[in-house]
Amino acid sequence: MGNEYETKPIDPKSGFCTQTKIFHSLRLPVPLPHLSQPLSITDYVLSLIPATVSTTTFLVDSATDRRLSYSLFLHQVQTLASSLQLLTPLSKGHVAFILSPASFDIPVLYFSLLSLGVTISPANPLGSESEVAHQVGLSKPVIAFATSSTAHKIPKLQFGTILIDSPQFLSMINGTGGIDNRGVVRVEVSQSDSAVILYSSGTTGRVKGVLLTHRNLIALIAGIYHQQHAYDLDGNHSDSVSLFILPLFHVFGFFMLIQAVSMGETLVLMERFDFQAMLRAVEKYKVTDMPVSPPLIVALAKSELVHKYDLSSLQFLGCGGAPLGKEVAESFSAKYPKVEIVQGYGLTESGGAAARTLGPEESKQHGSVGRLAENMEAKIVDPSTGEALPPGQRGELWLRGPTIMKGYVGNDKATAETLDSEGWLKTGDLCYFDSDGCLYIVDRLKELIKYKAYQVPPAELEHLLQTNPEIADAAVIPYPDEYAGEIPMAYVVRKTGSNITAAQIIDFVAKQVAPYKKIRQVDFISSIPKSPAGKILRRELVSHALSSRSSKL
Repeated sequence: MGNEYETKPIDPKSGFCTQTKIFHSLRLPVPLPHLSQPLSITDYVLSLIPATVSTTTFLVDSATDRRLSYSLFLHQVQTLASSLQLLTPLSKGHVAFILSPASFDIPVLYFSLLSLGVTISPANPLGSESEVAHQVGLSKPVIAFATSSTAHKIPKLQFGTILIDSPQFLSMINGTGGIDNRGVVRVEVSQSDSAVILYSSGTTGRVKGVLLTHRNLIALIAGIYHQQHAYDLDGNHSDSVSLFILPLFHVFGFFMLIQAVSMGETLVLMERFDFQAMLRAVEKYKVTDMPVSPPLIVALAKSELVHKYDLSSLQFLGCGGAPLGKEVAESFSAKYPKVEIVQGYGLTESGGAAARTLGPEESKQHGSVGRLAENMEAKIVDPSTGEALPPGQRGELWLRGPTIMKGYVGNDKATAETLDSEGWLKTGDLCYFDSDGCLYIVDRLKELIKYKAYQVPPAELEHLLQTNPEIADAAVIPYPDEYAGEIPMAYVVRKTGSNITAAQIIDFVAKQVAPYKKIRQVDFISSIPKSPAGKILRRELVSHALSSRSSKL
């Protein structure tokens, strides 16, 4: 890195190059496998697992206390891969759609399919039939893996749907039931091959399929793995116990799962989140780490329930998915002085963590999401002029690096709008870097509502509201909520003569969307404020909602 600073005028404190106006990572660069070397994310991660963990518990089901060791996990990954080769026409380049809650079988399924060069596409099992149909239309899978409770949502596919909770799948994963298990026929996977399609709303509009390659995932895991080992000198993570309350189909849960395997950590899975059950699990399994979203940090800081449980094993909370307020972070730290909040920032489009805090000193920079991840570059671009800005100035964050997505599947227009010809990803977030290279998220240029770290696109809900014959017009805005971060609130213009109620509108939407997308508040208005071009003036509505709120207090 020294040589780079010598050849370019890069400020070693902020990472900013005055010549190119690019911010460079202040982390040590991480060596990546040569791009020409065939390597799947499965093979890469399994090569990192410490040899000492074969008898270590990999997974624990918090509801049943069932356990799976690393040696059995590795055996099942290989057995399932062999079974899939023998019993299905699946081959490299195919897409497999996965619609299931978190379970022991999901990590095995992910790693097996990825080792065969099959692109996996996990989706929210709570999604409605129309949402699932849209996702299937984007990713074009040939096969699906679902449970008996989710399979009915999936359209008919070329190779059908395999039920994860069926005796057939159980025999495939365990190599029983008379299967002639001859071992896996090795598939050569290029790093540039597609690995996963994750669903994101991107910057606007309906859900999009984000295509990440094996290379994207390898670069992501290599960065986290090497930095953890550089920071934690003994490099021993096999005594780490992570409680997973994150969905494994979401980018945050997905990459945290892969990272945990690479470190040889123990994962305690919770299929359904329940606050008290989470506290019980922390005490029972002596949980050391937990990836969380900001609303959970609020709950931990405010709840009286926490005093009933021994949470002394907790060392780290990895916080991502939405910005964490400075006041919340400070009140949490006052209550739990020994727990370090590791903040991170990323998008599905950046493969997850594009910036994060590392070590206690950085964690004390409340309000910051940390420094740029290794091998990552950034620009802060003035949205009006397109000019790249220096530290301390606000603009749209652009990112470039080896974890940035290949593009949106089946949507060249959205890809071209988000990724420029030089590989810069336009995040749609209003940010700035300080003079120490710490990144701060100020606001979103994009209009997504962040409900408990889930992305809710207002346009999708507005289109849905407008299909109701009693609604003349509608706009959806983010409304601040202490526990969820933001909730979707609708401003509705009734059709003349209509007496539709707020409860009826809430119910109308709830029947057609996943639970996190529900409208949770409705206000009636005579007209929706719009620009001359017809664009909803959302900020006006947000100001109106906030002033109404303060007048009620």
